[in-house]
Amino acid sequence: ICIEDKAFSADYHDPQKRSIANAMTITLSDGTVLDEVVVEYPVGHKRRREEGIPLLIKKYQTNLARIFDSAQKAKIEELTLDYAKLSATRVDAVIDLLVFPTR
Repeated sequence: ICIEDKAFSADYHDPQKRSIANAMTITLSDGTVLDEVVVEYPVGHKRRREEGIPLLIKKYQTNLARIFDSAQKAKIEELTLDYAKLSATRVDAVIDLLVFPTR
């Protein structure tokens, strides 16, 4: 069941807050009700950017590892995780680095 919390909606529309709040209460099949969990600013919200960036980098690295071997993954990370190096690199060189391996 989804129920709107008017305070959450008001905080979302408040330009000083821009909260993306959600809450969840779970009822187990045996009838046990777990405590409500409220998250006003989820990871990724601008107020939690510092906390979210390492998680995004980890996700990026995990997805690179699904496609590229460790040597290629290391080259891609070395370039793309260094803004100064990336911005000084020609676009065609970046694209060449990101070409999917043939399998």
